Amino acid sequence: MRTEITKEELDIQRRWMAETAERSAALPAKPLAFVDTYGCQQNEADSEKLRGMLREMGYGFTETEAEADVIVLNTCAIREHAEMRILGNVGALTHTKKAKPGQIICLCGCMVQRPGMAEKIKRSYPIVDIVFGPHAVWRFPELLSRRLQQKKRLFATEPSEGAVAEGLPEYRQDGPKAWLSIMYGCNNFCSYCIVPYVRGRERSREAKYVLEDARKLALAGYKDITLLGQNVNSYGKDLEGPDFADLLRMVCDVPGDFLVRFMTSHPKDAGERLFRAMAESEKAARHIHLPFQAGSNRILAAMNRRYTREEYLAKVALARSYMPDVVLTSDVIVGFPGETEEDFADTLSLVEKVGFDSLFTFEYSRRPGTPAAEMENQIPKAEAQKRFDALTALQNRISGEKHAAYVGTTQKVLVDGFTGDERGPLNARTNGGRLVHLMGDKSLLGQYVEVEITDSTTWSLYGKLKEGGNQGA
Repeated sequence: MRTEITKEELDIQRRWMAETAERSAALPAKPLAFVDTYGCQQNEADSEKLRGMLREMGYGFTETEAEADVIVLNTCAIREHAEMRILGNVGALTHTKKAKPGQIICLCGCMVQRPGMAEKIKRSYPIVDIVFGPHAVWRFPELLSRRLQQKKRLFATEPSEGAVAEGLPEYRQDGPKAWLSIMYGCNNFCSYCIVPYVRGRERSREAKYVLEDARKLALAGYKDITLLGQNVNSYGKDLEGPDFADLLRMVCDVPGDFLVRFMTSHPKDAGERLFRAMAESEKAARHIHLPFQAGSNRILAAMNRRYTREEYLAKVALARSYMPDVVLTSDVIVGFPGETEEDFADTLSLVEKVGFDSLFTFEYSRRPGTPAAEMENQIPKAEAQKRFDALTALQNRISGEKHAAYVGTTQKVLVDGFTGDERGPLNARTNGGRLVHLMGDKSLLGQYVEVEITDSTTWSLYGKLKEGGNQGA
């Protein structure tokens, strides 16, 4: 069921923000906040809203926990390793809170929405003051203000199908890239994934709001805009209006000098309308992140992915027929319950057949509350690691070959970072998202430049500026 947060409800949050801002202004020094984000790009987008609300409440920002008056950890629940790391970091904050007793520690995001986690935090981590799930991000001003007034721990992790809140303030980090959420939640229920249980059902933002945000980003000078959703291909199914292919065209038609990317795209819903829209839209990046997860039909069925190996390969072929130069990346899981050597061989053969530019490879992580966690024949860690190593070795060879083919070519890239590395202090990205290291001055940050690719590694490219190749901002 789709729920819109009303203007009246948001006005109440704005009053909380104004009240907290008055309290902040009365302090001897500007209070500081530290916001740390774990996990996916959707979490990054949520953190931008949290920073926006904190700024409206009179907070500045710091890069260290020790200096912060408010600490916000925006958490991830996708893998057990991520949870253990987060909880370890929470435990370490005991020292900062001891040194600064008035410090307020907030935990939010997917991890805290997982069944049983709020009780664990309440019982085992008394230093945590505020706990809220993804559905309650819009209520952060109220939660923080109440904690400042009442000195009581607050938990907002009630089960929810999710909601859409428009008009929240945002504060983005410096740089030429921007995230733009177009929808929230997921209806797919892959058997290994906790996301539908913690982020709720799919809710699309109305196109007018997405386009309004896209225009603001273009006017602000952002050069690389990524449309976000757990499954962007499902956009609009809960609304009467454009589907995702239509929306992509509409965003690409917004005036400005920028590229449009998107993630994540579920193979069962990706199709000709999307590929044609990408091919016909000059601003659409020639890059598709299309997770296949497994190359075996038996394992795909057990994962509830709702496509076959053959259907996936047909979609890859169709995408390449529209965009021969498209860069393909993907996610894959090894060691899923019941995976045999034959199943894993099917995964290796699919990787070889497609020739991905890069892969995000993961060992299966058992997530309590998901169907896969109760499946028989859980794969031993040692065997999963062996398969993981074999897969990464294969993909590293393919990636190395793909990158080597760039050497000698000229690429238009967006300079998006400065590392200080002697061999290539500037970081840049090609249209297809390939990382390029190059020599140059910090003044090039945020600009498109033409570079000649001079060398490559498994993971990146190296280049030099072409004479007269600066394309301007």
